[in-house]
Amino acid sequence: MTLYSYHVSHEQVAPRDLLALVQRAEQAGFDGAFSSDHLQPWSTGQGQSGFAWAWLGAALQATQRMTFGIVTVPGGWRYHPAVLAQAVATLGQMFPGRIPWVALGSGQAMNEQVTGAPWPDKAERNARLREGAEIMRALLAGETVTQRGRLTAIEARVWSRPETPTRLVGAATSEETAAWLGTWADGLLTVGTRPEVLGPIVDAFRENGGADKPVFLKLDLSYAPDPAQALHQAHAEWRFNLLPPAVAWELRSPADFEAAARFVRPEDLREAVLVSHDLAAIADRIAACAALGFDSIDLHQVGGSQPAFIDAFGERVLPALRARKAPVVEFDPFGRKPSARAG
Repeated sequence: MTLYSYHVSHEQVAPRDLLALVQRAEQAGFDGAFSSDHLQPWSTGQGQSGFAWAWLGAALQATQRMTFGIVTVPGGWRYHPAVLAQAVATLGQMFPGRIPWVALGSGQAMNEQVTGAPWPDKAERNARLREGAEIMRALLAGETVTQRGRLTAIEARVWSRPETPTRLVGAATSEETAAWLGTWADGLLTVGTRPEVLGPIVDAFRENGGADKPVFLKLDLSYAPDPAQALHQAHAEWRFNLLPPAVAWELRSPADFEAAARFVRPEDLREAVLVSHDLAAIADRIAACAALGFDSIDLHQVGGSQPAFIDAFGERVLPALRARKAPVVEFDPFGRKPSARAG
């Protein structure tokens, strides 16, 4: 059965408030939580960007059964992969089974350029992503790593490790990148709301080495009881994410995102965000995405009213989704027993 997580958006909510929200999400029945890892918010109006790794330790201690994931960048700008491996391993040892996977991406200038290092083109960033992931994988397996390539590690070793290494999942929003990730990543994380768009991305991953690996989805939505409010909050908070990836990778500051997104119209948000006041319709769309075989779907309420969203989805959407027949799941990303076949 597909599992459902609550999205922890550090760009939009203060770290202290996110702790209370993730506790509320656990009580409401969410299976897990998935965290962003930004240095800066998308806009000055959002005004937050807590340090996700410090927050994760507190959140794991503040909850009991939820599992946590995070998307981060091992390319050596803001984080060296040895530092990331140590962070992942420490959390995994303190909270066994509750950090089952970490998603890795090639990064955005807004977050990574703080070091002042050169910002290369996408092909080079992808090469650094893979190299960083391989260093992390070796360290999490207990190896001592010496490497002098795009990234340098000299006799690096992570001493405090969990019994079960965390899976290193690749993040992709295109078929081309998904196919490349299928050759080396432990799983796939993608983003979207439309099954007809998501299907080819998942297929590209599975057909290029990912057939037996888990797939995960981040689904952006904007729910409010009033349709106009649902659209307004989506536009106010998330219009910056409608910029083409090639543009978003290069922008350096929240002010840049605000300027680039100034012509995005409210109605444009429906292309990338599930905007609705109808909980039954939302559940239907999520179920259609789950039918593609996603092991876990992260539900991101891009607008405000986080407590109301958590309560409404806990009471009506999650039970409706779990009442439906589930697709066959061969891999359980959270370390529990695999669910039985549907029917």
